[in-house]
Amino acid sequence: MATSTRTDRSNLVPFSSRLKEGKALAQDVWSIFAAANLPADCINLGQGYMNFAPPKWVTKAAEEALNSVAPNHYSHPRGRIRLREAIKAFYGPQLNRDLDVESEILVTSGANEGQYSVFTAFLEQGDEVIMFEPFFDQYLPSVTFNGGKPVYVPLHPPKDSKLKSSSNEWAIDFDELRRAITPRTKMIIVNTPHNPVGKVFTKQELEGIASIAEEFNLLVMSDEVYDCLVFDGKEHVRIANLPGMWDRTVTVCSAGKAFAATGWRIGWLIAPAYIIQPTLAASTRIVFCSNSPLQEAAATGLEQAKERKFFETQLAEYAERRQILCDAFDQLGLKYTMPEGSYFILLDISKVKFPDDYPFPQSVLGRGRDFRACWFIAVEVGVSSIPVSEFYCEEHANIGEAYARFAFCKDVDTLKAAVERLYRLKDYIEA
Repeated sequence: MATSTRTDRSNLVPFSSRLKEGKALAQDVWSIFAAANLPADCINLGQGYMNFAPPKWVTKAAEEALNSVAPNHYSHPRGRIRLREAIKAFYGPQLNRDLDVESEILVTSGANEGQYSVFTAFLEQGDEVIMFEPFFDQYLPSVTFNGGKPVYVPLHPPKDSKLKSSSNEWAIDFDELRRAITPRTKMIIVNTPHNPVGKVFTKQELEGIASIAEEFNLLVMSDEVYDCLVFDGKEHVRIANLPGMWDRTVTVCSAGKAFAATGWRIGWLIAPAYIIQPTLAASTRIVFCSNSPLQEAAATGLEQAKERKFFETQLAEYAERRQILCDAFDQLGLKYTMPEGSYFILLDISKVKFPDDYPFPQSVLGRGRDFRACWFIAVEVGVSSIPVSEFYCEEHANIGEAYARFAFCKDVDTLKAAVERLYRLKDYIEA
């Protein structure tokens, strides 16, 4: 029987440096503003998950799949053929392509795993990835875990003092973007509709990005998980449709966002075969395959959405929810960004005042002012939100410190209850 001769047990095998580089070990905003840390009756408008069920006809399809044999076993690593055929039928016309279900579509365990697999497949150590700020926080560890180096290009918020700005006013400085390109740049991440700004990138903006991608031979990851939530008649332009861009774009989509089923972890990638094939090789080793019965349910969702006018109805419901929050912010006289897409609103909290000696927890001290403001609002007003500086690098965090992200992917009654509480902010607004 082997015995240990080492008496010092305080410094055993060290963890990988990539966890530190990707900020994976730091206490993130989601754990700080978790329900367990906030008052029990706090209304959660911070995290972007729904508090209502998927449509019954979709969950019924999940039940039917669970009660049959084949969908309870491994799916093909590419995804169940029924779902791939449904993706082809639904997205093919939007992409003006006869998609090949064997080589141009990959079902993944949520959009995040799909993105991770692309990074695994294409990044070499030291390759640079352009990320527009504010960025979805999962991008950072996913890039660094795969040897990549994030390069940050901020979207610039509106400079005027009007109370309500459009998300479209958050602007790209294309000279700044061009200066960010180096010989090591491999990829640009585009998120449209954008989380957390709600910006729907215009065709002109995407053409500018496409031109740079063509010039420098870059891969474009187009995160379009909110493609079903574009308001006010705005056009969702798919960058893969622009001249020459199909060949260098992977489009990322999500059943969770589309059908209010974020816990199902079903997403998909659409791209040319030379992108899908190595990504499939990576995904197969990461998860092998994705949840089989819920793939069948997602297929039902796509197959029946047009006939049921599901996305049109859902969009109108979200527009109503958006308006409930916007009306409250109008009443409060606080500046905010009206989102053209997604289900988030950025509220300017720079005028929300709180005592210097307020008993903040250690977790928000030393972070941006927005962390303290959001904590104060959650505790004193009873509505939680997410501080936006979390979605910036340290150099640009001051841009995000002015904002809190409020999610309106909640039922109407919850939003109305939250609004009643938010009116209490009047007592804490600087003149």
